Amino acid sequence: MKLKLLQLIFMLLFISLRIHAQERAITGRVVDKTDNKPIPGVSVKLNTGIKGTITNNKGEFSLTVPQNEKSLHFSYIGYLSQTINVSGSSIEVKLAADLQELTEVVVTGYSTQERKFIAGSISTLKGDELKDVAGSGFNQLVQGKATGVQVSSNSGTPGGGITFRIRGNNSINASVEPLYVIDGIFVSSVNQIKTGLGNQAASNPLADINPSDIESLVILKDANATAIYGSLGANGVVIVTTKRGKLNSKAKINVSTYQGWSEAAKKFESTTGPETAILANEAVLNTAKDQGRDLSTVVLPFPNPESLATYDRISGLFRTAKTTNYEISANGGSEKSTYYTGIGYLKQQSIVKPSDFERYTGRFNYDNNLTDKLKLGTSFNFSRTWRNVSGSDNNPTGVINSAIFPRSYLPIYNADGTYARYGSFDNHIALIENLNNDAVGWRTIGNLFAEYTLLPELKLRSSWSIDNNSMYENNYNNTLISAGIASNGSANSYESKNLGLINEQVLTYIKSFGGNKKHNINALVGNTLNTNLSQGTSASGTGFATNDLTSIADAAIRSGSSYRSRNKLVSFFGKASYTYDNKYTLDGSLRADASSKFGKNKQWGYFPSGGFTWRAGQEEFISSLGIFDELKFRVSAGLSGNQNGIGDYAALGLWSAGYNYLENAGTAPSQLANPDLTWETTRQIDLGTEFSILKSRLSVNLDYYNKYTYDLLLNVPVPNRSGFAYLLQNYGAVRNKGLELSINSVNVETKNFSWSTNFNISKNNNKIEKLASDIAQGASGRNISISRQGYAVNSFQLYKQLYVDSQTGNAVYEDVNGDGKITSADRQIVGNALPKYTGGITNTLKYKDFDFNFFFYFQQGNKIMNMKDFFLVHGGTQSNIGFVPRQLERWQKAGDETDIPRLTTYSGDPTVNGGSANNYGGNVASLSTRYMEDGSFIRLKNVTLGYTIPALTTAKLGISRARVYITGSNLLTFTHYSGLDPEVSSQGSNQNTAGYDWATVPQPRTIQAGLSVTF
Repeated sequence: MKLKLLQLIFMLLFISLRIHAQERAITGRVVDKTDNKPIPGVSVKLNTGIKGTITNNKGEFSLTVPQNEKSLHFSYIGYLSQTINVSGSSIEVKLAADLQELTEVVVTGYSTQERKFIAGSISTLKGDELKDVAGSGFNQLVQGKATGVQVSSNSGTPGGGITFRIRGNNSINASVEPLYVIDGIFVSSVNQIKTGLGNQAASNPLADINPSDIESLVILKDANATAIYGSLGANGVVIVTTKRGKLNSKAKINVSTYQGWSEAAKKFESTTGPETAILANEAVLNTAKDQGRDLSTVVLPFPNPESLATYDRISGLFRTAKTTNYEISANGGSEKSTYYTGIGYLKQQSIVKPSDFERYTGRFNYDNNLTDKLKLGTSFNFSRTWRNVSGSDNNPTGVINSAIFPRSYLPIYNADGTYARYGSFDNHIALIENLNNDAVGWRTIGNLFAEYTLLPELKLRSSWSIDNNSMYENNYNNTLISAGIASNGSANSYESKNLGLINEQVLTYIKSFGGNKKHNINALVGNTLNTNLSQGTSASGTGFATNDLTSIADAAIRSGSSYRSRNKLVSFFGKASYTYDNKYTLDGSLRADASSKFGKNKQWGYFPSGGFTWRAGQEEFISSLGIFDELKFRVSAGLSGNQNGIGDYAALGLWSAGYNYLENAGTAPSQLANPDLTWETTRQIDLGTEFSILKSRLSVNLDYYNKYTYDLLLNVPVPNRSGFAYLLQNYGAVRNKGLELSINSVNVETKNFSWSTNFNISKNNNKIEKLASDIAQGASGRNISISRQGYAVNSFQLYKQLYVDSQTGNAVYEDVNGDGKITSADRQIVGNALPKYTGGITNTLKYKDFDFNFFFYFQQGNKIMNMKDFFLVHGGTQSNIGFVPRQLERWQKAGDETDIPRLTTYSGDPTVNGGSANNYGGNVASLSTRYMEDGSFIRLKNVTLGYTIPALTTAKLGISRARVYITGSNLLTFTHYSGLDPEVSSQGSNQNTAGYDWATVPQPRTIQAGLSVTF
């Protein structure tokens, strides 16, 4: 019996060993096909379905299968199931998202909603779409990615100003900036930097935010989407959601860095010393001829031009600029709580010396489900920024003007080695080597919320938010630069603070009912209490004993001032959406706002909206055609308001101090009261359609909009007997209407290779419909820019040069009124700075573990006023200013065909004060279309090549994912513009004087290499 038992045991052991000998172990990793991120929880089974496992948090699995098993089956909710043939012992599986099953949920005003039911016009960007792109601010990185959104950098200065417009310019005096909402917090986009050696274009306050912390970005464009924000939403809304952890997930740590190198694609040029002398001689001869003088008596300023030297100032102005970025983040979650935390450091040099930008950021997001009904959460962002601000635009003591304006035959240094200066211009090397102009900013953006579930379908959320932004600036102009010579050293100090406090309550009701849940309701009501406080102090001093003592306390003469103002906003709002049978959605909203900025008679404003969506593709008579995967039509209309950009006490009658007499303090009226001052209101309609075909491989989105903004907040002229020139009133109207088209396509989709394309284009027409009188502004008081009824904002008013007479060399201008004279009455609107079309095209290609992306941005139809040529192609009228090579193309003899007239300094120009319509080239020519150019361009904005290291390789190192990449930015630009960069607006701090190129830092050409590792 014992022998039989032993025989049985040995026989079973033999069978077991034989069975195991016929089995093999398979290990692998399952990732998302789109972004190669690991997918935990994927079911991995034999085709028989008898044996299987699931992937871990890193998407990894291990499974023992029979030796003859040829395939494994992979499945997971939200992804298309796959059966994979298995031949080796290790595999990597890429699952594709099931587009029919997944529903995109979009963050809209105070709620989330399935995109397929939204009636409003919105654009959505994922955080990954903003990665690998050179730029310090997330608003800068949106350029060309969304329809109806115009984004351009005012200059190439790191952290510099950004023009961000959603569906055009709605206003003239009030702000045209959109509302930015980060994790439910209204954040300020007001520039606080006051220091600078010139009228520097505004900095970008949103450069305080680290783009790597962003999960998604939603842009609300039409009234139905923005009206829920009432008086804050007229210019559109940008909703930013930052990254958060996930429940029941292990910690994921990501470490990344990139290093970049930037150079100017083009640099300033000047004529050589001999060329400058030849041009100066020619101007003297032509002037003498115009004056009827005997040319034999003329003494040339440069008898021997060839003997002059050429001093290169440009090479000392530019540099190869370095960019450094380091980031580390961690996220995860337990059964009840989630977290995301990250820190970052960025340092960017400007390609034009000596400006720099530095940023430290920290973020902490935390959510905790204290009970089944109560949830608490926080979102905090901390940042410190540092800028050394260098004047580089329309100022004689700016570093660029000081390099390009002096004549090239003039030495940079005096014989004794000191800095040489000429006319009103400083020495550019002195400015670079002695810059002491720091701006340090501290910013905290925080939110604390509590959410209580009253019923499964009813939730109450209360939140408290803060945006605390402070800027501290110190600058000292020593006695080695012009700004400090006359005063024996001068110093300025500014401290400004902007504090925003918000408290909100929102009650949300979401319910589905009826057979097959045909009826769906998504509704909310809420209120907002918003307080904004602005305050600042400034101090200045002149006369310092030594350049080693730079504190204002050490100055011989000191002065100071301060300010403080506050405004409040009280709001009540409601929104409801009803969907029937997944086909028809009707929604509407109403918001009521009361602002302390307005007159006591009209503080309240009411902003309703409504929209309708028809998912026609769900209708049997359309779905049976088998053409559309999705087909949707939507229509919306509504009102939104604007109060930004005017003073906190704009409606009040104000008195100001400083009107002193005999050393006694005095006050006087400084502002007329207007108790009827109220909201600037935008009425907008939107018609749109969306459809996808070919199994969603091709999707199209088309919108038409018409925006009419009325009751503009304008300074309207009043009779002089009032004692004032203007009164802020509600008068005027502006219209924007346009078309938006976006196309997304999956061109190729195979096992190892994919290619997708995103194309978008937007057209906008802007027109001032009503205006009390012309508003003329412009660079250096020349009133080149004008706002006039019947024309677009940002229009240029100039003399129109028809041609240069090939026989006389005189410029000929259009005589608009036909009186045979060229006078100021002949200035006309000849173009504007607003592009007619903007857009972008992005191609993404993936081959196995390689990814390749390239993005073109374009804009067409805008004009640029080339102020560099305005001054440096002056025809000899500026005796102390040099020339650029374009001046060499001037008319010299009969028969020459050119658009640049002959050189002359003749002050008796017959076109001035009633002369003929022919001009010798001076005076009137300075305001002509000769210096207005087409600013259209197409730019290869970004190219990225990346490689994700195979998971089996990284797993051996304990790494979940690793990717290396190299990126190029602004590599190619196709344009007819003759300046350094067509993407420019040196007067960017004034929304009504866009389109000037005046000693502006160009967009740099950048190469950066990066590494991202996830543990």
